[in-house]
Amino acid sequence: MHQGTRDELISRLAEAISSVKSAHPLRVAIDGPPACGKTTLADELGVVLRAQGRDVIRASVDDFLFPRAQRYRRGQYSAEGCYFDAHDRAALCRVLLDPLGPDGDRRFQHAVYDRDTDTPSSPPAATTPADSVLLFDGVFLLRPELIDRWDLRIFVSVPFERTVERARDRGVALAESTAETAEPAETAEIERTWRNRYIPSQHLYFATARPADHADIVVYNDRLQRPTWEVRPRSSA
Repeated sequence: MHQGTRDELISRLAEAISSVKSAHPLRVAIDGPPACGKTTLADELGVVLRAQGRDVIRASVDDFLFPRAQRYRRGQYSAEGCYFDAHDRAALCRVLLDPLGPDGDRRFQHAVYDRDTDTPSSPPAATTPADSVLLFDGVFLLRPELIDRWDLRIFVSVPFERTVERARDRGVALAESTAETAEPAETAEIERTWRNRYIPSQHLYFATARPADHADIVVYNDRLQRPTWEVRPRSSA
């Protein structure tokens, strides 16, 4: 177990990526519960890797959602709906993970869905060099259907209660950025969503997939500026 500054963590993760040798683009999963900090971590890591001369593809599981009607067909607060119905894993493999894999042609799309408009998205396909890195953040990335598609697996761990606090703080900050005040009803809705949908879906994920057990690196991110991390032997993932 290691503890250090934020910069030390990002540097260590960049070293871990550089240590993995591959004849195809390196597919890095950055998994973890909502509001654990995985998107920020992926963005910070991308800055460092680009500065080192690596081509970086940034993508998120939110770009591979099913339309809202399908995501919520079991109900707005259904944990099972969140886990089973939210993400188009087949499309994720077809247009991104498999083209970047050992038998792929490196011609990929980074999205199939536009969350702002709740409509399909079809960005132009691009071709990436063989030594590029995909940094892909999102929930449920180490589930059985996807586990073998990753070349490096990072799991960001934060206590669930802390994610609720961060989600509330994020809602307040978003309101302030638009010169508005977060209404109590909005804060209550965030908490209800976390407690009824997101956290129970994570419990389901942990029980069925044991994601932390399959990670190469676990980042304990409850203290953002003094994180702790654990690097596992590659054979254990």
